[in-house]
Amino acid sequence: MSYTALYRKFRPSEFADVKGQDHIITTLQNQIKANRIGHAYLFCGTRGTGKTTVAKIFAKAVNCEHPADGSPCGECKTCRSISAGTSMNVIEIDAASNNGVDNIREIREEVAYRPTEGRYKVYIIDEVHMLSIGAFNALLKTLEEPPEYVIFILATTEVHKIPITILSRCQHYDFKRISIETITDRMRALMDTEHVDVEERALKYIAKAADGSMRDALSLLDQCIAFYMGQTLKYDNVLEVLGAVDTEVFSQLLRKVIARDVPGVLDVVEELVMQGRELSQLSADFTWYLRNLLLVKTSDNIEDVLDVSTENMEQLKEEAQIVEMDMLFRYIRIFSELSGQLKYATQKRVMLEVALIKLCTPAMEPDQDSLLDRIRAVEDKVEQGIVSAGNVQERIVYVNGDGADGAGYSGASGYEGAGRPGGNAVKRPELPNAIPEEVQEVVRQFDFIANNTSGPVRAALKGRRLSLGGDNRLLIVLKDQTAAQLVGTEEHRAELEQLIEERIGKKVEIEVRHIEEGRHFEDTFVDIEQKINMEITVED
Repeated sequence: MSYTALYRKFRPSEFADVKGQDHIITTLQNQIKANRIGHAYLFCGTRGTGKTTVAKIFAKAVNCEHPADGSPCGECKTCRSISAGTSMNVIEIDAASNNGVDNIREIREEVAYRPTEGRYKVYIIDEVHMLSIGAFNALLKTLEEPPEYVIFILATTEVHKIPITILSRCQHYDFKRISIETITDRMRALMDTEHVDVEERALKYIAKAADGSMRDALSLLDQCIAFYMGQTLKYDNVLEVLGAVDTEVFSQLLRKVIARDVPGVLDVVEELVMQGRELSQLSADFTWYLRNLLLVKTSDNIEDVLDVSTENMEQLKEEAQIVEMDMLFRYIRIFSELSGQLKYATQKRVMLEVALIKLCTPAMEPDQDSLLDRIRAVEDKVEQGIVSAGNVQERIVYVNGDGADGAGYSGASGYEGAGRPGGNAVKRPELPNAIPEEVQEVVRQFDFIANNTSGPVRAALKGRRLSLGGDNRLLIVLKDQTAAQLVGTEEHRAELEQLIEERIGKKVEIEVRHIEEGRHFEDTFVDIEQKINMEITVED
């Protein structure tokens, strides 16, 4: 006798065997017991969650000669013929290959004839969303008013493709993704029946890889057992068969990324490629690993939410202490984008390596969310003595004509790099020895100049601080980013420069910067208003 796949061999034959869909099973059983059976049902949900299986059990239950508590007995002649697929009362149709108007017309002609045995003629139309528009229209009238002995069960994985006219004529049941615990328990019971030794960790990983599908889980389990026939199926064996990666490798990869060890990261990728690991799966699993780290870092009691072993939980907590929140957000963003790109990529390894190099070198990215990581990279170099403190060009946010961010500089402003937010500065800015006379004059008269600007600019300049940006360059520093973007536009900078030229008769260049939240003005800039020792009067 030929071998039967696990998902076929152990397909549920009664409602009690269906796992993870209790909300649907209870409803259907109650309908059968109360004899309130509908004429049209729509079963929708992801693959492998039991839609077709429940449809067949329901067909047996409504035709069973001796039903028990709303379930089929499984022993009568009708139940046996339906299970064997020889019953004339249960007609299964694959809409993917029978999607035309003519196929539906045949159904309309057949429903005129009563069932040869039993009470109901049941039509199970699988993947019903594949029907053409004409076929749906041909089905409408029959679906709305079928003979009392006909039941339609429509099954689909893409309910959004079903016309609303069909939806409104059916009872709608959503099949949920089956939980990892439920799938694991089911596989463990089946392995006991089959007398196969399997590690608990192996079953849990297969259940997780199945993504809520019982059929996928049993197919993957079948594949792993076949590869290690006659042996105990271990966690490492499952990883090898499925081309997956152990969390220990993710831990190693993350630590190298945090250390910005590009050669080390590429060595890990080389090793995984030589082991034949699937890179798309690696990307998805690493994203999930980062997600777990983020949950551990943001919540105190996360053990009940994360389905990981005690050892892995301790490891996650340890690594959560060495990685910052903004880094995790950036890593997850980059790898989420990578997962979508790898589906259609021909050079998957190259794309994976580029993504990892991006993680290690935040300076490659101009995005706002990589700013803190760029600053952190410069600070690490300063601490290690790679860059001398006097030549550090710290990355800070300023606003130019198009609102993009750029690099700050040392020199006239006296800035030599601040420490991490909340930490100690490398060196506080010092007062310059001399301030150009033109800039001094602008500072003395800045309140008058600001009050003569247009309304929005005047309001934005209320909270300004003034500093020196080099020869004949005045820095206007604002805490509010929106205000900085407004004043920093080319039009408004030109307006300020024109007012200054009219007031003092000389040209002074204006530069606008935004000092990010968490940093102090005094740690980054010199307050030249104090240097000039002027009386500041705010004019409304």
